[in-house]
Amino acid sequence: MRRAGLSRRLRFAAFLLLSLLCLLLLGMGGFMLVEDVSPVEALYLTIGTLTTVAPFHLTEGGRVFAILLILSGFGLVAATAAFVGNLFLDGQALELYRRRKMRKELGKHSDHYVICGFGQMGQIVTAELMRNGVSVVVIDTDEQAVLRCRELGAPAIRRDAMEEESLAEAGVERARGVISVVNRDADNVFIVVTARALNPEVFISARASSRGVEKKLYLAGANHVVSPYASAAMRITQNILRPTITDFMEQAVSGREVELELEELCIPESAPFAGKSLMESNIRNDFDLIVVAIKRGDGKRIYNPASLEPIHAGDTLIAIGPRANMDRFHKSLYGKPRPASNGGQPIPG
Repeated sequence: MRRAGLSRRLRFAAFLLLSLLCLLLLGMGGFMLVEDVSPVEALYLTIGTLTTVAPFHLTEGGRVFAILLILSGFGLVAATAAFVGNLFLDGQALELYRRRKMRKELGKHSDHYVICGFGQMGQIVTAELMRNGVSVVVIDTDEQAVLRCRELGAPAIRRDAMEEESLAEAGVERARGVISVVNRDADNVFIVVTARALNPEVFISARASSRGVEKKLYLAGANHVVSPYASAAMRITQNILRPTITDFMEQAVSGREVELELEELCIPESAPFAGKSLMESNIRNDFDLIVVAIKRGDGKRIYNPASLEPIHAGDTLIAIGPRANMDRFHKSLYGKPRPASNGGQPIPG
């Protein structure tokens, strides 16, 4: 409704400005004909007459024309000035400028993540992705949430993420993934359906707060569903049963407090060891990394692979080792420096 109201006001403003332009052209033509002056002088006389701020020495015919011009145009000038002033004072023009500027900025985004919802989970996800150098765009209906998001330096749209236009404006067609973490499960399902319709290939991760919603989200098109309560309960249980392992894995995955990192890398066709065994790849000897698992292109997982296990192009290696060594391995594998994070998916070759 607000967007429709803004469009109507802008159309009315365009009508007023067009009418004012026609009035200026009419005044210029009249003064050029009656007073026999140049176009610049005629424009000066027209503006001065309409604003009643400049004294003129006119002929009798010029005075009659000036009176008619004032009677017919002064109301239009006053209405235009009042409308434009009110448009700026109530923030509508500023909102339009911000929206256009944001749309222009979002048009440059690609291979980013669209985060729907900037609540507690959305804030954590946004901060972590940005900390790891991943490009994000946030959608939320709350003005304060959008302001907090912009303070972090992330582009944000104050709109309903369930609307198709909102996801399109956030660049979902060019996005690498969509993360739906709004509070209501029904809204998450609708967002997943809409995002999947706009981009059939995009990776979608969604939040499920209630039992049984996970199945609906998967049916709607989500690739990955997270239940924060179930995950929190499992983490509490693991902290009690296996506290050392839990702490180690958390620190290795986050990369904050230890020099070890757990990383996943997709093997490209150009990899020098594609088609060779794990032992022949010399990953352990050359880079001091441990391959803890291999995920085949067909989804099959091999944990603690043997030294004679072959590595094929398209496989995903799960490796752990020092951060500096992981950086060297990535550069050797892809020929370019490793980004700060892979954003939760295998790094493409």
